[in-house]
Amino acid sequence: MADYESDLSRIVYELNRSVPAAKAGSPPKLDVISEKRPSSDPYLDTFLAQATERNASDILLIAGAGITLRVSGVLTPSTGKALSADDLRRLLLPLLTAEQVKELESRRVIDFCFARGTLGRFRANIHYQRGTLAASIRLLPAQIPTLESLNLPPILGRLVERRQGLILVTGPTGSGKTSTMAALVHLINTRRREHIITIEDPVEYQHVNRNSIIEQIEVGADTPGFSHAVRAVLRQSPDVILIGEMRDAETMAAALTAAETGHMVLSSLHTNDTAQTMSRLLDTFPASNQTQIRQQLSLALLAVIAQQLVPAAGQAGRFPALELLVATNGIRNLIRTAQDHQIRSQISTGSADGMNTMDQSLAELVRNRRILRETAMAHCHHPEELRSMLNRNQ
Repeated sequence: MADYESDLSRIVYELNRSVPAAKAGSPPKLDVISEKRPSSDPYLDTFLAQATERNASDILLIAGAGITLRVSGVLTPSTGKALSADDLRRLLLPLLTAEQVKELESRRVIDFCFARGTLGRFRANIHYQRGTLAASIRLLPAQIPTLESLNLPPILGRLVERRQGLILVTGPTGSGKTSTMAALVHLINTRRREHIITIEDPVEYQHVNRNSIIEQIEVGADTPGFSHAVRAVLRQSPDVILIGEMRDAETMAAALTAAETGHMVLSSLHTNDTAQTMSRLLDTFPASNQTQIRQQLSLALLAVIAQQLVPAAGQAGRFPALELLVATNGIRNLIRTAQDHQIRSQISTGSADGMNTMDQSLAELVRNRRILRETAMAHCHHPEELRSMLNRNQ
C-alpha cells in the first residue's frame, strides 16, 4: 500500500510541477489535437497500471481531489496531492481525437473507449463539473467474461438457447449489466452459428468470431443513434441483436418488434427490479399506446434479470445478487391484463421455473457464506421478508 501511495504522490507532484495552476473563471477553449491519439502518456499509464494491479473497477479524476480508485465497490482515495484543472486537461485531452474534442466542447460530456498498449482497454466518461474537466474511467477485462467467471446461475445460459424473444438485464450503474450481456453473447457465439449484431455506446467488449459472425456497431462512430440502428439492423439479416441500452420509446418499440418477428434481442435498463422494469417500459409510451405495448411485451418477453453486485464476506470482490423473472404463461397473462402487482408473488413461488426474488437471492448468498447477513440486509428490497428468510435458516 505504501508503494502504491508513493507512486500516486509522485505522479501528482510531477503533474503539478510541470503544469501551471488553473486560473479562475470559465474553462478556456479546448485545445485542438490531431485526429489520431498520441503515444502513451507515462503518468496516465502509471496509474492505469496501478489500478489494474489492485483490481479496481473505476478511476475517478476530479479537480481538487487526488486520484481515486473504486475497489470492490469501495472508493479508495490516494494520499497524493490534489489534481488541478490543468492537470486534468493534460491527462485527458490527449485521449481524444479532434472530432471528439469538438463533441466535448458542444455537449460538455463524451463517452468513449480507448486502449493503452499492454494495459488493455478502458471506457471513459469525460465531463465538466464546476467549470473544469472531470472523468470516470472504467477498466475493461481483457477476456470476454463467462457466466461461471461472473458467478451467474446456469439458468441464464438456458435462456439464450431460445431462438427469439426479449431478455432484459437491469440494475443500477455499475451492477455488471454490460458484463452479463457480454457473457450471454459469448455463449451464443461459442455454441451456435448465428449472425449477431451489437449496438453499443461505446463498444466495450470486443468479440471475435467463433461459431457465429459478430458485427459491433458503435453509436456516434457507425450510427447516429440507437433507434436508427435498430431499425436499420432488421434489414441486415441478424439472428441475435444486442442493444446496449433502451433509452427512448422508439428504441423500445423497435426492440419489441424485433423480438416478436423471430429475433433474439438482449438489452438493458437502469431499473432495480422487475416491477420498476415494467413501469419504466410502459411509462415511456403514451397512455393510449400502453395496451398495445402490454400485448407486445407479453408475447415477446423471455426474461428480466435484475442484478446488483454485493461485497463478498471476508475477502476482496463482489458477488451478483439476482432477481430473475421468466416469462411463463402465468407471467405473460399478468402483463397482458395489467396485474403487475401480482408479478412479484409469482416470482417468489416460481422456483420450479428458475425464478427468484432479489431477497431470496441475497438469502441464498448468506446461506452459502458468500456475503454477510448485514450486507444482505443493506442491499435488500424488503427487509422484513429477508429477515424472516434468514431467521428460518439459523
